[in-house]
Amino acid sequence: MHTEEVSKLKERILIVDDERGIVDTMKAYFSPQYEVLTAYSGEEAIQKAEMQPDLILLDINMPGIDGLTVCQIIREHIACPILFLTARIESTDKINGFQAGADDYIVKPVDLDELAARIAAHLRREQRRHNQSIVRFFGELAVDYSARTVTIHNEPVILSKREFDILELLSLNTGQVFDRERIYEAVWGIDGDGNSDTVMEHIRKIRAKLAAHTLHSYIETVWGCGYKWNA
Repeated sequence: MHTEEVSKLKERILIVDDERGIVDTMKAYFSPQYEVLTAYSGEEAIQKAEMQPDLILLDINMPGIDGLTVCQIIREHIACPILFLTARIESTDKINGFQAGADDYIVKPVDLDELAARIAAHLRREQRRHNQSIVRFFGELAVDYSARTVTIHNEPVILSKREFDILELLSLNTGQVFDRERIYEAVWGIDGDGNSDTVMEHIRKIRAKLAAHTLHSYIETVWGCGYKWNA
């Protein structure tokens, strides 16, 4: 694998500080593990943020646009963790930092090993957050199981809670046949106050809603057995 291909696999961090010595030291320390971007002013930080870093180390006390303002400007568009680096130690300063959208507040001078541990912890937390979003694509249909949404050709298909529960059960088990009793028990529970005929009515509604957007029949009837997901 080429060096440039390896770098793409590294997580990308942006280090922002007007003190070049601090930036250079941190870049040398973190470069073996991360792809390191650098900026020496608030204006440059805003430009570099367009490169979608996975984490930003941001100094507060900078001439021109300070770190708090930079954070406020980019936070609406940048979801990655932002860690403030600053000599300020007052609790009000910390509150201002968190209100601006920061995820952590690190007081200078900082031990690089401790900073590395904090960076790694934030990146792990961010990775877990991303992993929670499970999306599957079935042709033109997309199911986001964490957001509980269904779209076809990027158009939303509005399902009730029970309808989505049925679609979720079937689509997560593509090709597996579920009879009505099993679907009812899985979705309503054994203490539900309806019966398996309720499943048939809900599947009819799901099919109608999907048919408004596509000709493909995603829920297939297996006569005498039940239903299965037809990907």
